[in-house]
Amino acid sequence: MYDLIIYFRNTILGTFYRLITKPIFFLQDPENVHDRMLRFGAFLGRHTLTRAVTRLFFDYRNKSLEQNILGINFKNPVGLAAGFDKDACLTDILPSVGFGFAEVGSITGRPCEGNPKPRLWRLKKSQSLVVNYGLKNEGCEKISARLRTKKFEIPVGVSVAKTNCKETAETGCGIDDYAVAFSSVADIASFITINISCPNAFGGEPFTSAERLEKLLARLDGVPMTRPVFLKLPADIESSSVDATLDIISRHRVHGFVICNLTKKRDNPMILDSNVPVMGSISGPVMRERSNELISYVYGKVGKKYVIIGTGGIFTAEDAYEKILRGASLVQLITGMIYQGPQVISEINRGLVRLLNRDGYRTIGSAIGTKIDEDMALLRASSKSFVFWDNNKDNAY
Repeated sequence: MYDLIIYFRNTILGTFYRLITKPIFFLQDPENVHDRMLRFGAFLGRHTLTRAVTRLFFDYRNKSLEQNILGINFKNPVGLAAGFDKDACLTDILPSVGFGFAEVGSITGRPCEGNPKPRLWRLKKSQSLVVNYGLKNEGCEKISARLRTKKFEIPVGVSVAKTNCKETAETGCGIDDYAVAFSSVADIASFITINISCPNAFGGEPFTSAERLEKLLARLDGVPMTRPVFLKLPADIESSSVDATLDIISRHRVHGFVICNLTKKRDNPMILDSNVPVMGSISGPVMRERSNELISYVYGKVGKKYVIIGTGGIFTAEDAYEKILRGASLVQLITGMIYQGPQVISEINRGLVRLLNRDGYRTIGSAIGTKIDEDMALLRASSKSFVFWDNNKDNAY
């Protein structure tokens, strides 16, 4: 009966959003809509009654979705990705919306206004976004002070990056900036993600190079903390660079990966819109296959030695399940919620339970990586090479 009630609730909410709410939102500037939703969400989170009503409309729970990962309890595997709640204003309401965890930020060592407006566009035919915020946030001092006043109901991770400015493009200054942000939340966050892959900041992605990444991680290793640390990989990365990254992190305090950030490539066949802004990077279904391939590649290399959080193009339970089967223990979304409505979190979690039951898995944890494990077993049995992923399609193992 509970499952049937949730089904009808989500159907009504989803239909209302797609037919009425979304068309109204999509007539307006996307950044203005985003800012209003942040203020509304912060309001809902401040009051016990509004949190309870929100939970009634959006929450869904099932024991088979629960996991303990790196000592952290997750009620379900669906999280909010970094980039939506940049200043950590929504941590009180996100549990009621149905998220199993959230990642706020990215936060930086200094306050950052980000890139000039406009910096957010919709690709309606592609159901995607073009994002050029450039790490806009209030700075780690103010955000960490806000987080210290909170008691988290779900795990809340913090993504840290270097301030988007000319000064931090210099390696030493950039490392110092990362260290300030990292240290500010080392005793607060449930986990910390080192964002080396923001594609829209001054100087590009300098810490994706092996030499600079080694220096950055060595510096952050010196910050006292007990929380898990993740590294967020870029989308537009060659497999040789992934291999170098895996070698580097084996010597440092890194427990897993967020895979992956947004893409700058405009030649993706999933881009259906004719008018795509030159600036910015693209989210949504455009990212789905690239993310899946990169998850497969990393999991194929390291198995369960490192935890993978998969993000990119998650709109349905099937999208999330595919990432889990390829090796992701957790998944994150933003764009799917914008195009489908906030009830999509509940729809995905409910759908995951259905898919687990269909495939004979008792828990979400037992499904992680099984697709790649099976492929690797077949590979070993046949003694043939198998291409998991490479931008140039020429790197097999």
